[in-house]
Amino acid sequence: MIPVKGYAAQTPTTDLAPWNFERRDVGPNDVQFDILYCGVCHSDLHQIKNDWFEGIFPMVPGHEIVGRVVKVGENVKGFKVGDLAATGCMVNSCRHCENCKQGLEQYCLDGGNTQTYNSYERDGKTPTYGGYSNSIVVNEHFVLHISEKLDLAATAPLLCAGITTYSPLRHWKVGKGHKLAVLGLGGLGHMAVKFGVAFGADVTVLSTSPGKEADAKKLGAHHFVVTSDPQQIKAAKGTFDFILDTVSAPHDFNMYLGLLKTNGVHICVGVPPEPASIHPFSLLGGRKSVAGSGIGGIPETQEMLDFCAENNIVSDIELIDIKDITASYDRMQKGDVRYRFVIDIATL
Repeated sequence: MIPVKGYAAQTPTTDLAPWNFERRDVGPNDVQFDILYCGVCHSDLHQIKNDWFEGIFPMVPGHEIVGRVVKVGENVKGFKVGDLAATGCMVNSCRHCENCKQGLEQYCLDGGNTQTYNSYERDGKTPTYGGYSNSIVVNEHFVLHISEKLDLAATAPLLCAGITTYSPLRHWKVGKGHKLAVLGLGGLGHMAVKFGVAFGADVTVLSTSPGKEADAKKLGAHHFVVTSDPQQIKAAKGTFDFILDTVSAPHDFNMYLGLLKTNGVHICVGVPPEPASIHPFSLLGGRKSVAGSGIGGIPETQEMLDFCAENNIVSDIELIDIKDITASYDRMQKGDVRYRFVIDIATL
């Protein structure tokens, strides 16, 4: 077993604190890499607080993980010691179901995918521990390549915030000739703007915060609509082909569906704490759709990382010391981050 240092929540009511644990030894198909940076996702906070479901404790969060390879198994062909490496939201799946065979491991039909933390390995009893730690061992299939050209710390959030927005935009073939609205300008939203612009769409940010307009334009957005202004909402009705909804707070879906053109699609990637209330007439009046999308599979995540390297796209981040993680959670809940916290694991 490999001794590892990390930060863990011991219970849903305790703050994260130092915790030593062990990783498995490197098997023939495994890659071990020392973690250099780990992004802080809002879902980390949700999971340590049992907001969505009962967690597995002690819990080491973190699924936006980048580092450098220190050991590979004898069967590993794609990585060597010294390579940059990354792991996102999952570390395994069945790999034989219909979805897995299509590179859609995130939608594994046989038991679901194995999450990077707060999950169990395929044996059903060994907990997984995430990237708020100094080293990780992952099956080669779920390890990704990162270009040396990119800022490594700013690349970490691509493993969740990046792929979560890239995947639906690619699936619905959003690009030139489309009017895309990005609802919410946070960790997910700012990546959606960058990708939407890079794909050639006409991008509008929808936000309740007028103060974010300058940031939206700086990120490349072409337009900005203050959703708390009835006149701006009225002017935007029937405007968009797609809305990419990144908001995880309760909001009025019916109002936003009114902003879509005929055949428009409202794509949900945020996870509000309560079910959406959608009136059928909001959909019938224009053959509109509400859809959802999770992360991407391994092939698409690698495609996204390669696209980012070619187009110099990374997240806007604030680098933090791991001892400041609880304070960072407090700030994140207040929206006081532009636009993603990333932990410098050297501070561990």
